[in-house]
Amino acid sequence: MTIVGCRIDGRLIHGQVANLWTTKLNISRIMVIDDEVAQNDIEKSGLKLATPPGVKLSILPVAKAAENILAGKYDSQRLFIVARKPDRFLGLVEAGVPLETLNVGNMSQSDETRPVTRSINVVDADVEAFHKLAEKGVKLTAQMVPNDPVEDFLKLLK
Repeated sequence: MTIVGCRIDGRLIHGQVANLWTTKLNISRIMVIDDEVAQNDIEKSGLKLATPPGVKLSILPVAKAAENILAGKYDSQRLFIVARKPDRFLGLVEAGVPLETLNVGNMSQSDETRPVTRSINVVDADVEAFHKLAEKGVKLTAQMVPNDPVEDFLKLLK
C-alpha cells in the first residue's frame, strides 16, 4: 500500500493540493473521502476540473475508500488522501486502514468553530476525532505547504 500523504483541507482540491503537494510527493492519484461529496455531482465536477493532468481522481464515501484501499486496489499508485474533517480519517483507521501521519492543512472558520491557528478552526467533534486518531497511533502534523516547517498539531490544539 502506498499512501504517500493524508491531508485535511476544507477546500479539498485547490492550488496547494493540486500543484504543491501533488508535485512534491509525486502523486499519481488523489482520493477525496467524504460521504456527502461522493453524492454531489456538481461538487464532483468541480473536483475533476481542479485535478492536475495526469493525476487520477477518486471521490468516495469513507467505507468504500477503506474497502478499496484494504483490497489493494491502489497498491501500484502513489495515493494522496484528502478530506474536509478528521472524522473521515478516523473512519478509515477504524476500518483497518493504517495511517502513519495526518497533515492538518486548512479548516475554515464558521460561527461554530474556534481557531487553533490562522487557517485551522475546529469544533469539539473535530477535537475529539483528533484525539482518537492520536490514540490510534496516527501522528498529527500541521503544515500548510511543503516548504513550511512541520508542527506537532496536538501541541497546537491545546
